[in-house]
Amino acid sequence: MSKTVFITGASSGIGKSIAMYLYNKGYAVVGTSRNPNKVEVPFQMVALDVTNQETIRTAIAEAIEKVGKIDVLINNAGKGITGPIEDTPTDEMKENFNTNFFGVIDVIKEVLPYMREQKGGLIINTTSIAAYMGLPFRGIYSASKGALELVTEALSMEVKQFGINVVNVAPGDFATNIAAGRYHTPVFENSAYKEKYAENLALMDTHVDSGADPIIMAKAIHQIIGNKTPKIHYKVGGFMEKFSIVLKRILPDKVYEKLLMNHYKL
Repeated sequence: MSKTVFITGASSGIGKSIAMYLYNKGYAVVGTSRNPNKVEVPFQMVALDVTNQETIRTAIAEAIEKVGKIDVLINNAGKGITGPIEDTPTDEMKENFNTNFFGVIDVIKEVLPYMREQKGGLIINTTSIAAYMGLPFRGIYSASKGALELVTEALSMEVKQFGINVVNVAPGDFATNIAAGRYHTPVFENSAYKEKYAENLALMDTHVDSGADPIIMAKAIHQIIGNKTPKIHYKVGGFMEKFSIVLKRILPDKVYEKLLMNHYKL
């Protein structure tokens, strides 16, 4: 019997690329979207909003009914957010954490009892290269993804006894529509950060538009699923994106900060 995969946020971008790739490799795929009826894909889709626990319960139950089990959970659904910390509404910060952090945890909580019962499973959390460093004007996004990286480490140790593996996959910039779905704090006329934030907002969108093909991420996920003893942390991106994490480990804080500030023209 082929492995079954449940993936959140499968209607577009990286999630859709992963779901399509695994489907074409013979996996039984169930994807999710808040509005699955608007999505035309060959794999099965169910309705799920990671900020709504009732839809999570219903979607997981529906997926089990459709494919019988969940061997692999891929928490891909996420939301971007940009803005100076001082200017960004706190409610928007909380909403970002509800999607990128608490929503992921709620999906995991719902799937774990099924995986324990079947005595095994794999949970893959999509984080970000940005999770490894506090990036200017993306601090809340970095924080939500960084928090997920750490929770994954803890969860990995807690569920190992049940034959369940938990891993993070941190992508760099990929050519997707994530920029369109971000919450962008407005460039306020009276903001102390107006000029620098406006410059960096354009720079961020350029990075996404010129990003790599999401199929690279799909292939990486496929390899991880095929690994019987996966690592906890994976990074998928360009050389400099991954090397930036290495530099943070070996350089003094102030030197690394200066490099980032030069990059972002601060």
